[in-house]
Amino acid sequence: ISVTRTLSSSGGAFGAGYGAGLGCNVFLGGSGAVANEKEAMQDLNDRLATYLEQVRSLERKNRQLETQIREFMAQKGPSAHDWSPQWELIEELRDKILESTVENARTVLQIDNARLAADDFRVKFEAELAIRLSVDSDIAGLRKVLDDTNMTRLQLEGDIEALREELILLRKDHDQEVQDLRAQVSQSALTVEVDAPRSQDLGKVLGELRAQYDALAQKNLEDLEKQWGQQITETTLEVTQSTKDLDTARGTVGALRRSLQTLEIDLEALRNQNAGLEAALAEAEARAGAHLAQVQLQVSAVEAELRDVRAQLQRQNEQHRELLGLKDRLEAEIATYRQLLEG
Repeated sequence: ISVTRTLSSSGGAFGAGYGAGLGCNVFLGGSGAVANEKEAMQDLNDRLATYLEQVRSLERKNRQLETQIREFMAQKGPSAHDWSPQWELIEELRDKILESTVENARTVLQIDNARLAADDFRVKFEAELAIRLSVDSDIAGLRKVLDDTNMTRLQLEGDIEALREELILLRKDHDQEVQDLRAQVSQSALTVEVDAPRSQDLGKVLGELRAQYDALAQKNLEDLEKQWGQQITETTLEVTQSTKDLDTARGTVGALRRSLQTLEIDLEALRNQNAGLEAALAEAEARAGAHLAQVQLQVSAVEAELRDVRAQLQRQNEQHRELLGLKDRLEAEIATYRQLLEG
């Protein structure tokens, strides 16, 4: 039995890269008339040695490729890159954003409290202002009453002074009449002294007349005092009470003015505090906005880096699949050669 195995030139040649196409045509046949069997066997042995050398070379290249794939996956694989710093940065940025949000909420709450306090003080101020206006109106009314009372008092004092002058004039007239009467009585006594009985007492008569005039003058004075004294007393009491009320009203106005000044100072302080809080809020919002913009830029950079890493991983996976496909093809070719050798 003679065995002839022919390997095509295209099938016996391998590329220097990752294995080109390898073709093999095997023809088994038996011929009873072979001219030179020894040369054919020698040629077959040479071809087989060349094939085995190529198989060993392919196996070495396969091992090298597997080693390169393992090293590549160890260096560039998904587990090789440590993302913990990026995640720590993201968590830190999230904490800062949350802290800024809480701080903004706290500032807004303080501003709301300040506004409520300002509204409360504004209501109190308006109430005190209304009380002040009412007191000013009462004071104006009391001043008018006081002016009227002063006018009445001056008028009554003038009337009293006129009555006193009239009383003085009446007393003078009374004294003059008494003197005239005494003179007349004296003249009458001298004239009628001869005819008059000695028993008549002129001094007694004069005393009675004087008593009558004194009683009349006293009665007139009492009538005047009774007529105007009560009115003067009432007017004096009214003036005194009005003066007391005016002093009380002045004290109340002074207290209200001091309270108003205190409220105005408190209101101005609250306005300044409110302005400070609004400025602090604007500054905090500006800082938070700038910080948020910076955080967004960092997050965008991290996301871009993640996209790049994902794209790189995708490319590496594609290369890995290509290498695995090449490996499978090489293993299939090696298996084919082994089957040919074993066959």
